[in-house]
Amino acid sequence: MDRPTTDSPSAPPEAVSVPAPPLRPGDQLASPGCTARVVVVRAPAGPRPLIACGGEPMTAAAGAPTSGPAAGEPATLIGKRYVNTDETLELLCVSSGSGALSCDGVPMTIKAAKPLPASD
Repeated sequence: MDRPTTDSPSAPPEAVSVPAPPLRPGDQLASPGCTARVVVVRAPAGPRPLIACGGEPMTAAAGAPTSGPAAGEPATLIGKRYVNTDETLELLCVSSGSGALSCDGVPMTIKAAKPLPASD
């Protein structure tokens, strides 16, 4: 049997997107737009959320260039823990920066300290 031929060029192969590796506790992330750096304390199961600082996605701290000093008041404070709305993601700030942290476009909040038990 004869095969029909087409004169149309073949479609270009689709770009294969490699999914980002899942977050793990201990991963260090850096902001490309300011001096903020964080360490992952608790990571959600499932797909990796988009963590941003000042609207720019954060990258692995190992390969991130160091930024100059932060301009103005820092929005991300060193030593504070930040959580997303359902508290499945927790980040510890190890270097303050002028950008605010967000997870999937929703601003992250400072985690409240747990009250200590009363001592009698």
